Amino acid sequence: MVTFSHADQGTGEAAWAGSGLAAAPELPLDPAELAAMRFVVLAAHPDDETLGAGGLMAALVALGAEVEVLLCTAGEGSHPESTTTTPEQLAQTRVAEFSAALAALGLADCWTFLGLPDRALGGHTEAISRAVREAARRLSGDPDRLVLVAPYRADGHGDHEALGAAAAEVARQDGHALLEYPIWFWHWATPQDLHWRSWLRFHLDEPARSAKERAMAEHATQVRPLSPLPGDEALLSGPFLAHFSRPYEVFAWTPARSASGRLHSSGDAELVFDGVHGGSTDPWNYAGSWYEQRKRALTLAALPEESYERGLEVGCSIGTLTLDLATRCHNMLAVDASGTAVRQARQHLDGVPGIRVDQCVVPDAWPGGAFDLVVVSEIGYYLSREELARLWNRIEASLDPGGTLVLCHWRHPIAGWELDGDTVHALARQRLGWRTAGLYQERDFVLELLVAPGHKAAAL
Repeated sequence: MVTFSHADQGTGEAAWAGSGLAAAPELPLDPAELAAMRFVVLAAHPDDETLGAGGLMAALVALGAEVEVLLCTAGEGSHPESTTTTPEQLAQTRVAEFSAALAALGLADCWTFLGLPDRALGGHTEAISRAVREAARRLSGDPDRLVLVAPYRADGHGDHEALGAAAAEVARQDGHALLEYPIWFWHWATPQDLHWRSWLRFHLDEPARSAKERAMAEHATQVRPLSPLPGDEALLSGPFLAHFSRPYEVFAWTPARSASGRLHSSGDAELVFDGVHGGSTDPWNYAGSWYEQRKRALTLAALPEESYERGLEVGCSIGTLTLDLATRCHNMLAVDASGTAVRQARQHLDGVPGIRVDQCVVPDAWPGGAFDLVVVSEIGYYLSREELARLWNRIEASLDPGGTLVLCHWRHPIAGWELDGDTVHALARQRLGWRTAGLYQERDFVLELLVAPGHKAAAL
């Protein structure tokens, strides 16, 4: 666990503002999706909920979503050296502050106090898990429509980490989505820490920001001194609070598992997508969908080179994007795990020169030869983390120096699969470390171009 003190100077908000955090991808859930979900928010101490997720909760209330908050401790240990206020008095005051803060967020009477001891949550995992499941039952419905919102599991504070770990385990076992909010991370970590690179941003409109500000002001014992005497100093300094005055909140996002409680693996891919393609000659409406048409046009326009010698498309489906890519490649190889998809792609592309379509279940199988363009579109989240790491290894070994890797993925949760699009891209950046040639992202998808190290050979 990280060792730090709230009195440390810490990392200033200016450093985070200059890190690119404000350009992090948005949480891929639109208002209609959020309104249909149910949320259990967990706080280790009064004020955690407001600091980490106060804006989110205010926004959810405005959308009409169901929200219930679980407060684990009264935070009675926040001022252990105080000579004016006993832990029992502080507990009573802080729970009252919590109640007022929840009311400011629109959640009066939507919370439960568990009464667990401050600084000791690691020994009460069973009680926490039981309380979370009871709250989930009160917010009845499909497990994959329920989201647990909890402290970040590596936040550096013992209670935060214990609560975050307990919530993550309930989410894993019961098939819920998980949002983790960092608090002390912003204080002790620096922008050079890689963990935040895969996190997502939730934009706060003005009403949500105002509600969060009002709620934070209710936590007077934390933001103002208890008295002028030593031991009664304010716990949360102005520079620390600046991290939570942003026009957005930041979360680590883990999508829900499938309702069956089982995640698919890549071993399922061939059967799953044989079934998908067997039921339709255009299962994703490539021809008629404006989303698909725009995405293909943006992909082609983003390619940094006018032409490529040998391109590879991983996960070609029926070959719609393959046909477009072929206009920029002298030779184009398209592969897919589904034999049914490969047969349909061959029919669709029959007679087009320079294109070959093969069945290939990556990353265990991989085509021979070298490429100066590799396109991985809408398939990365159908692999496990380990399989995805091996896919990057395959691409690294076969992409020419200066060659282009194109990644394009849907940004919403993929029910029944381990990863989502943002995570796929974050893992690619972390593993390869290649220069980014272009990045486009919107609520529905992210398009990113990475360039292999070295210089592309000049065309003869």
